[in-house]
Amino acid sequence: MLRMSADHLDWVEGGVAAQLGDLDAAGLRRRLRLLQRDSVGLVTLDGGTVVNFSSNDYLGLAVSDQLKQAMVEAVSRHGVGSGASRLVCGNMECHEALEAALAEFKGTEAALSFSTGHAVAVGVLPALCGAGDTIVLDKLSHASLIDGARLSGATLRIFPHNNLEKLERMLVAIRAKNAKGRILVVTESVFSMDGDAAPLAALVELKDRHGAWLLVDEAHAFGILGPQGRGLVAGLRLEKRVELQMGTLSKAAGVSGGYVAASREVIDLLINRARSLIYSTAPPPAVAATAAAAVAMIGGGEGDRRRERLWANRAHLLSLLPELDADLVMAAIVPVMIGGEREAVAAAEQLMEAGFFAPAIRYPTVARSQARLRVTLSALHELVEIEGLVGCLRRHMV
Repeated sequence: MLRMSADHLDWVEGGVAAQLGDLDAAGLRRRLRLLQRDSVGLVTLDGGTVVNFSSNDYLGLAVSDQLKQAMVEAVSRHGVGSGASRLVCGNMECHEALEAALAEFKGTEAALSFSTGHAVAVGVLPALCGAGDTIVLDKLSHASLIDGARLSGATLRIFPHNNLEKLERMLVAIRAKNAKGRILVVTESVFSMDGDAAPLAALVELKDRHGAWLLVDEAHAFGILGPQGRGLVAGLRLEKRVELQMGTLSKAAGVSGGYVAASREVIDLLINRARSLIYSTAPPPAVAATAAAAVAMIGGGEGDRRRERLWANRAHLLSLLPELDADLVMAAIVPVMIGGEREAVAAAEQLMEAGFFAPAIRYPTVARSQARLRVTLSALHELVEIEGLVGCLRRHMV
């Protein structure tokens, strides 16, 4: 029988237990919830049936019959695993077909797919930047982008959210100090916790003026914004001026994985230097094939119909909450500000009791005392469900 040493027991009881106690005291301890899908619009969560207003499956493709069938057929044809990394023997026809579809969809020369969106960020940033370079991130950039920037060894700078005046002063100072180093500006097109958008047109002008590159994370715009759901970059016709477009296939596409779309040379370099690609088993071939089917759906008539339904749901929610600034809610994310962490958790629990799941988002995901309920809309929601949610929300809005 395995016996733990006294030192190990002391470390667990005095270290781990104490840290968990601190999280409890601050109202920040999290736990995994067991979810089961009951029907198209309902889920069972911790034993209760609720309407899910927390999913990033904005178009409802994760439960679509078309993608279910695509997955079944792909498993039958390709099996369930890739067997190795892409550079060993795991690179299959469906991976390359997905990347060709993504490149065409995003208006770039090439694309590269990864197992997750997080793997994209921690692979791409260190592959392109290092010592002597500078990565400048919007303060509200996703944690994966911050992780990737830290791993790169480049100098890391943060500019206040969407503050282009401050960003320009930083770029001037960086260029004056280091004329030869590369500068990469990093932002999201739609920010995951606030639902607002980056001023991409102005950002492009700014980075061009100072000789920088721009990486735009389209995770929450892919499939939703722009022509055929091709994202905010395409919506602003900036495909040829944004060096790096990254995103995920786990939100509007309804599957899993991540991608980066860029020039052919950049993609070739990433194949050789992105560690999260080189040292990871390739995504299951059936997942890649299903993701390609999702991209085709998003860009076709079915995607148009689902986006129309999503935007109708968004308009209905905002009409019931006129105090929210509709101009700031660019996609399907509607933050309902609460403030305190404990208060946000209590509000989420009361919503659960009423039959609605909208999670409490707390530090460190957002700043302290900026806790909120994060409401996400789907093409699958019914108007009556939105009306019921709003009735409950009004009791908690600050």
